[in-house]
Amino acid sequence: METVELAIDDGVALVRLNRPDRLNAVAPELVEDLVGALDTAAADSTVRAVVLAGRGRAFCAGHDLKAPAPEGDSRQRLERLQDVTRRLRALPQPVLAAVHGYAIGAGAEFALGCDLVLAADDAVFAFPEVGLGLSVTGAASRLLPLLVGPFRARELLLFGDRVDAREAERIGLVNRVVPAGELLERATEWASRLAGQPATAAALAKRAVDRGLDGTLDAALELEVSHALITEHTPEVARSAEEFRSR
Repeated sequence: METVELAIDDGVALVRLNRPDRLNAVAPELVEDLVGALDTAAADSTVRAVVLAGRGRAFCAGHDLKAPAPEGDSRQRLERLQDVTRRLRALPQPVLAAVHGYAIGAGAEFALGCDLVLAADDAVFAFPEVGLGLSVTGAASRLLPLLVGPFRARELLLFGDRVDAREAERIGLVNRVVPAGELLERATEWASRLAGQPATAAALAKRAVDRGLDGTLDAALELEVSHALITEHTPEVARSAEEFRSR
């Protein structure tokens, strides 16, 4: 892969967008490489957590508007881009976005697709598509209202204003803001904590939150029962209980 780097160490898969000369702007080859990297992480039984980050001065500055117009079927191209969000949501491992610099358009949507977001204090988020006469395509219409509420989501989508890291934290778009120079270190610390969690329980908790947001209270309660019946018979339960008692 030329436009995405993948490194796996001690249970953590670090996936880094690698088009720094274009601020990691989205191009067809980056989409293919990113989907491939996420598929590789998902299939690796040693991976217990994933970090998504960007090289250079930005996380991802959105679509590469200076690139030649892509050829081929537009629907297939857009649906392939949406496969990134599908992969992020479907990964059994928790995914942490480490965002610095620009997270614009598709870049902001990549972050939305992750389970947790750490933002450097220089991070900037925006959804400029409407102002460009375009439409969001990475599930911002679904994920953004869940995070910040429908009124704020409409404001962000209709005006396309940029949101700095502190405001993003205040409105619930990110979990925490950290100094830019410490972003990857802090992201690795969080990912290591996630990797130390019982894998089955973590995967089911991730799935339960997504299903709970999509369904009714009764459906969420039933899902939790089914997950509890699964987790109570895993070896990790006894080991975790013993470790907890020894603290």
